[in-house]
Amino acid sequence: MAELTAGVDLGGTKIQAVVVADGRVVGQARLSTPRTDAAAVTAEVVASIRGALEAAGAGTSDLRAVGIGAPGLVDPFTGHVSKSPNVAGFMEEVALGPSVSRALDGIAVTVDNDVRAAVSGELHHGAGRPYRNFLGVFVGSGVGGGLVIEGNILRGNGNAGEIGHTTVRPGGRQCGCGRLGCLEAYAGRVSIERRARQHVQKGRKTKLFEIMERKGRDRVTSSVIADALEQQDNLTVELIDQAIESLGLALSNAHNLLDLEAIILGGGLGDRLGEPFARRVAAQMQENLRVPERPPAVLSSELGDLSGAVGATVITMPATFES
Repeated sequence: MAELTAGVDLGGTKIQAVVVADGRVVGQARLSTPRTDAAAVTAEVVASIRGALEAAGAGTSDLRAVGIGAPGLVDPFTGHVSKSPNVAGFMEEVALGPSVSRALDGIAVTVDNDVRAAVSGELHHGAGRPYRNFLGVFVGSGVGGGLVIEGNILRGNGNAGEIGHTTVRPGGRQCGCGRLGCLEAYAGRVSIERRARQHVQKGRKTKLFEIMERKGRDRVTSSVIADALEQQDNLTVELIDQAIESLGLALSNAHNLLDLEAIILGGGLGDRLGEPFARRVAAQMQENLRVPERPPAVLSSELGDLSGAVGATVITMPATFES
């Protein structure tokens, strides 16, 4: 069997793992993200890797390396993750890379920010291939970003590209990070659900939670939001309008600063709402662009739901962490 690389996309709702051989996905597994603590999340990351290996008809002895994309502040040299409000136990520092490596018999593990990993996937295998300067923005449980400058991922001191925590409304809604008015507080799925519940407590009507229960979900997932939009649920329409307005403001500011060739939209919510969502964000950006006649291309991700996991296999190339 060809040498295998595993990639994991750790999100607030799901953990997606793939196993890649010769540039092809040969096995994958998808599990729900535990909502209890960091130990449970770490154990499920390991289980997702084992599941993807089993689907590929392989075992840990066939693995070359593992890459993990995790939300929050990531130290790629130690494999530690922190400041991730949408993953249980990950606001405090978690030794994710070392723990996964130990559980997999010392396999080398690389950890990077989840969106930087996804942007790496789009750069090498997806919608980013034609471009040397672009911003990837992934709208899921939260909102994250990754920057490609002259063909290279910008990492900074570990926080580069975190557009979700730029301020779009000073003194506005509280974000999961504790600050007020962040983009994520308006466009992240967790924040949208929180705001919807606040409205319901004040007497507003919505189909969101009926749809959630009918689908057997314990949270408002991207598919629940999409179904509510299709049914023209007024509150959902209002909240998504606010998300698009906030994204348009943040992304136009980013473009005014960086003069990008393209902006790629992905993530659970971004992928689920697709091209119409991208078109609406592009239209919202237009009025705030300094040079509106030369806007960036605004595209949906090409790899879709596998962007993060496939990108996580790419990040294993330059360096790895070993326990």
